[in-house]
Order: sequence, then structure tokens, then C-alpha cells
Amino acid sequence: MKRIVLFDGECNFCDASVQFIIKRDPYEYFQFASLQSETGAQLSKDFGVPDDVDSLVLIEKGKAYTKSGAALRIAKKLDGLWHLAFLFIIVPAPIRDSVYDFVARNRYKWFGKKEEACMLPTPAERKRFI
Repeated sequence: MKRIVLFDGECNFCDASVQFIIKRDPYEYFQFASLQSETGAQLSKDFGVPDDVDSLVLIEKGKAYTKSGAALRIAKKLDGLWHLAFLFIIVPAPIRDSVYDFVARNRYKWFGKKEEACMLPTPAERKRFI
């Protein structure tokens, strides 16, 4: 089964993060769904993701990961040297997550929120969105 990344579809930073992953995932390990979509909402419910999650969510091997745990597990599968970021998994989760939470709290202020227009994926990218 593919790994599924759930993301905030209204967040410019989250959209940029999805584009970043796509460009560095030549083996297409990841599929994507917006948290606001029916699929995203159903997956969130199925995997017990809290309604107030303010994070990327990675669903992998029957488990949902959030915050820095999700980000580091995603990085582990990316091309280039990004997989080395997984080494930060040795940092205690409360410390990693406090940094993640700081960025998450400020993402709309720093990167904005989507209005109407969104990127149009290529046909190859479109098949990765569920």
C-alpha cells in the first residue's frame, strides 16, 4: 500500500510542501489527500486523527503519524540527501514537535492562505491525489 500524506488544502505552505515531496519522490511512494476532502476526512476518522490536527499527517503501515514524526518519515523516503533528516528522530519528540508547532501556528501569517486559485497538477501528478 502507498503511503498517504494528508495536508491542509487551504495552506500555501502545505501546498508547497506537497510540491516539494512530489519533486523528490521519483518512485511515487506517496499519495496525497487534502484534510478538507471527503477522502481526507474519512482517512482521518479511520486512523483516529484528532479533528484539531494542525499538521501534515502520514499514514504508513496502518498507522497515522503527525507533526515532526510525519515530516521525518516523509523525508526518509525522499531523493537526495533529504533522507538524512530522519536522523533528527533521535531528538525527543516534545522538542521536535515544539519547533513544528511554532511553524504550524505561524504558517498562514508567513505563507498565506489559499483564496480561489490552486495549482493544476499535471496528469502524472493528478493520479497521486486520492
